[in-house]
Amino acid sequence: MAIYLMGDIQGCDSALARLLAKLDFSPSRDTLYVLGDMVNRGPDSAGTLRRLMDMGHSVQCVLGNHDLHLLAVAQGVRPAGRRDTLASLLEAPDAAHLMHWLRQQHLAISAHGILMVHAGVLPSWTAAQTLALADEVTRVLRSPEIGHFLRDLYGDTPKQWRDDLTGNDRLRMVINALTRLRFCSAEGRMEFETKDGAGPAPEGYMPWFDVPGRLTAQDTVAFGHWSTLGWLGRSNAIGLDTGCVWGGCLTALRLGDTPASHERIAVQCDQAQEP
Repeated sequence: MAIYLMGDIQGCDSALARLLAKLDFSPSRDTLYVLGDMVNRGPDSAGTLRRLMDMGHSVQCVLGNHDLHLLAVAQGVRPAGRRDTLASLLEAPDAAHLMHWLRQQHLAISAHGILMVHAGVLPSWTAAQTLALADEVTRVLRSPEIGHFLRDLYGDTPKQWRDDLTGNDRLRMVINALTRLRFCSAEGRMEFETKDGAGPAPEGYMPWFDVPGRLTAQDTVAFGHWSTLGWLGRSNAIGLDTGCVWGGCLTALRLGDTPASHERIAVQCDQAQEP
């Protein structure tokens, strides 16, 4: 039995198929955790979701910003973007079934000693708090209120967490941290404009995993989302978005008994989109 983590697929179903074949992945034997952004930008988002869904309980996924965008477009509360590649999925005869499956996925998962999110974790959050806050959002996404919720989802505020946040401000803050975070200040104020690698941090900010004293520093957090960062293999931070849809690789990490025995496996993507 093998346990794998995988970075952003973004509709690159052919790369997903080749990577699963390279892993010799068996749904009856192995487990795969996908770290969000399963759809969009690549050529076959519908095929990607069908492939993951068909593997049943052997696959668990966290939702990324592109996955939430798809749900908002499907609900009719957000227009499709100019560079979206979601039309064939939204027009597919099984679109409703695929959307239902997507809504059953998570915002955060803790398994095998690893906290899994799409983007990041605020420095003031413990692993337990992260999971509890993610569950608050998941309950709404699975409820009949999803359309009303997604209509008010988008925006950059509030940018700093407070325990007394309520309503959509609270849920929006949780989603922005878990699905959009790259840089934040030492106090946890988020910055969303900079999308470069970790080196050119804007003044007063740093990569979220470098914040001194972050409460998940003793945990291992695995994430995707940051293609310009690429592979990151620290004992307490694993970055797995290696830019598949941008001409890079689709990467999986086979978990070993210790971090030193983890094995990274990748396939080259067969198409590249403009960043």
